This record gives sequence, C-alpha cells and structure tokens, in this order.
Amino acid sequence: MISFTQTLRWAAAAAFLAYFVPSIGWTQSAPQKTLRFIPQADLRSIDPIWTTAYVTRNFGYLVFDTLFALDKDFKPQPQMVDRWTASDDKLSYSFVLRDGLKWHDGQPVRAADCIASVERWGKRDTLGQKLMEAVGEMQAVDDKTFTIKLKSPFPLILDALGKLSSNVPFMMPERLAKTDAYQQIPEAIGSGPFKFVKEEWEPGHKAVFVKNADYVPREEAPSFASGGKVAKVDRVEWLYIPDTSTAAAALNAGEADWYEQPPADLVPVFAASKDITVTTVDPLGNHGILRFNHVQPPFNNLKLRQAVLNLVDQKDYMGAAAGDPKYWKTCAALFGCGTPFETNAGAAALLNGPNPAKAKQLIQESGYKGEKIVLLSATDQSIVHGQALVTLEALRKAGLNVELQANDWGTLITRRTSKEPVEKSGWSIFHTWTSAPDFF
Repeated sequence: MISFTQTLRWAAAAAFLAYFVPSIGWTQSAPQKTLRFIPQADLRSIDPIWTTAYVTRNFGYLVFDTLFALDKDFKPQPQMVDRWTASDDKLSYSFVLRDGLKWHDGQPVRAADCIASVERWGKRDTLGQKLMEAVGEMQAVDDKTFTIKLKSPFPLILDALGKLSSNVPFMMPERLAKTDAYQQIPEAIGSGPFKFVKEEWEPGHKAVFVKNADYVPREEAPSFASGGKVAKVDRVEWLYIPDTSTAAAALNAGEADWYEQPPADLVPVFAASKDITVTTVDPLGNHGILRFNHVQPPFNNLKLRQAVLNLVDQKDYMGAAAGDPKYWKTCAALFGCGTPFETNAGAAALLNGPNPAKAKQLIQESGYKGEKIVLLSATDQSIVHGQALVTLEALRKAGLNVELQANDWGTLITRRTSKEPVEKSGWSIFHTWTSAPDFF
C-alpha cells in the first residue's frame, strides 16, 4: 500500500461545515456565503450505496446523515441516534432517534426508514454484509425507536453503523432505501445539513447544494466524523474543471475558493502565493492501490500478480502522485500508518522493494505468452494518472504487453464494474486511492 496525504478527506469540511477537515487544503476566502469548490472528479452518481466513488461519498456527507459516527479516537458516537442500550449478552440493541429529525422533503425521519437504509447498505458494503450475517431481525418499535437482535455477538456493530468511508451507511427515506441495492436511487433526499438542488445539477460541469434550514446539529463539538455539523455557508457549488491549468487559473483569479486535488507540480506554486493556503492537517493520508482484474486472464494467474508486486516501488508512485516528499511517506501497513491498527505483517515485498529477477522468474512460471493487458487511467485525476504511468513503464520494461486506455474518472468507475475479457471492453488493471479508515 502507498500512503500519501492529499486534499478533502470527506466533503463536509471546515471551510463550510464544521465537521471534517482536509488533508491538504488549497483555499481562498469565499465571497458572501457561497463556497465554490473544485472536486477531484465529476459527480456521475448520487447514490453512495451503489458506488464507492469518493466524489459520491463526499456528496453523501453533505446530503445524508448517519446513525453513528467515529470520533478522533476512532470510537463510535451517536449521530442521528439520541440514546441506545445493549443487553448484557450483546445480542439485543435498542436505538432511539433524536427529536426533530426531518428529511429534505419535510417528512419526519422514522425508525422504519433507518431499518430499510441499513438493510440496503448491508447488501453492498463488505462490513455491512458481515453485520447482516449476524442479524436475526430488525424491528421498529415506534416511529423513533428500533431494535436490532443478533444471532451471534458482533462487537463492531456500532463501528459498522458509523462506518467512516465508502460505503458509508447513510440514512434515506424508506421509499428510496427500498430501491434494489444494485440499482441507483432516483433522487437524493437526505436529512443532512445541505440539500441537493437537482434542478441545477449539470453532470460534467456543476452540482449545487443549499443549506438545510431544518437541520439541527448535535450539541457536542465536532470530533472527526462525530459531533455537531454546523453549516457555515448558504450555498455550495461544485465546479468540475477537468483541465488542471484551467482549475488553477480559476483559483488564482478568485473564481473558485477551494481546489480539492491539484496536481503535484502546482503545489509549490500555490504555496508561494500569499492569497492561497496550503496546509497538511490529516496525518493518516490515503493509500494508493493497484487493482487487478483477477477473474480474467492474464491476472487470474497468481504468479503473474506476484510478479507485478515484485516490479513496483512505492517511492516511484509517491513521487508521481504527490511530488514533494513533505506531502507523502511510504507505508506498508494495510490499516494505515499512525492508526491503532498499524502493522507491517505480511508486507515483506513492499518493505524490501522491487525484485526484478524474482519478477522475471514469476512471469516465466506463470506461462504468460504476451496476452494484452489493458491498464485503465483517468486523465482528470492527476494522482491516478500518475500512478498509471508508473505502472505502464514498469510492466513494459519487464516485457509485458500493456495498453494504456485513458478516459475520465467517471468513465473509469463505470467500466471497472465489467467482468468481461479485454476483447469485450474489459480491463486488467486500474489504479485508485482510498483513505486509511476504509480498511477499518
């Protein structure tokens, strides 16, 4: 795994929502009460259960809310829940919702809504699936109270209900939560601090959110994902600008206030400006990932996957992704460096660095005969594209037949769901990145 600090960890950030903070923030003061934000990708989906894409997760934190949330010590705290109890044997849990919770359409949040939301999330999310294996039944006692009865103890039940990153168990009205988990919801109606203005949504250009006047924040101070979510602005505009030069010019000209993910070569330029703030505030950072399609040749062969592991070097990826070493560090811990779960167990290959001789041997043992390898990339994601170029060079140098196919991130995350072979628009490798808490 590759750990690097980068911008917005979750969309609801301190500049406009006293809730999360960015890892590296490039900000200017927004005029009046509108924040103009350049996201790292185009918003193609408004369903954070259907996709794990961070742009949709960030969207979710603006629009939706959760039953629990993790604090700065990674401990679950009540969010939409007012109070809860557990039986001595930890097989029965009762949850009471806070007073005054409303959906954006004005309807009250009900226990039945929350049950349906947990059920849908539990069909897609891996942690949710494990929780649902332990669930015997979920039942609404009244409009504000529901119970979860387990067939066997599940010590992480509260952590699961407060899962920090994709897929986040966001609560939705029952009518939306009843949508098939493998189909996208038709509209985004949440109970969060901002409302999504669907009428102003222009995919490929802009998404708009307005302050939810009915939202009542918790009284506790913000602590990581938990505590009071206080909206600081009346309107948030996401301005998708895929060309990095144009995005940088917009920030410099005051036409945008926050640039989520500038390319590494622009960071020194921004840091030198008296009008732009560049700050690293999140020590956990993110992990870069090289993802194989292991259900199709040639990477359905374990030895060929192991060969690639012996070709890659974390430092090469980090230099391409984040530039200045003060913004990144190598890390071999699956659960993230600096977390309570940090361990280098099983990471010898990453710790020891590339081994071309072993890689060559493994390629021969795999029986690889020059089959085409399709490497997906996204040119509007500077970090992802930088990773892809490093992989392209390393694999071609080792004699592998690699074809780079670059589009935008929205196209990539749609195409990566394909299980077809490369001859039928399938793929072999793509790069992505994930926040350390995704592995918790």
